[in-house]
Amino acid sequence: MRGQIILSHGSDSSPDATKISALAAVAESLGWRTQRPDYRADDTRGLAGSVASRIARLRATIESLGSPPLLVGSSMGAFVSGLASVDAPVAGLLLLATPSEIPGYARSFDLRPGVPTMLIHGWRDEVCPLAGVQAFAARRRLPLLVLDDNHRLTDSMEAITVQFRWMLAQMAVAA
Repeated sequence: MRGQIILSHGSDSSPDATKISALAAVAESLGWRTQRPDYRADDTRGLAGSVASRIARLRATIESLGSPPLLVGSSMGAFVSGLASVDAPVAGLLLLATPSEIPGYARSFDLRPGVPTMLIHGWRDEVCPLAGVQAFAARRRLPLLVLDDNHRLTDSMEAITVQFRWMLAQMAVAA
């Protein structure tokens, strides 16, 4: 076994979401163990109301593991993955369609400095404007792959998979 990966779905989605399922399948085919927390009960609290309970659920999952996991998240899943990394040890972050803020939630997007991170976003993201994550990536000097796609990034799964495989290979070498 290579390591642990926790994949977090977006708001109003599920652990069986297209991107999360596809990335879990790639990781598992390469010998990684995956977990996909189910945040649907948290999401009934609304966008801002779900953040704290999502972070608590994700941190509990991280703490149940024997070693720091790679966190993969899409949209709200990316937002909470970044915030969870501030307080819990993680091996890396792959964040898709990341919002820079959640309206009504006090904290802006953040992550633990020094954690290997890759951000992927769509030029035509109609839900999470590119400018917010672009400014965050620029401040932190983080890699940001911007693809000709919308918020769902469904037309970019091949490019996302290539980046994910590269990240997993880098983590395997570092281990």
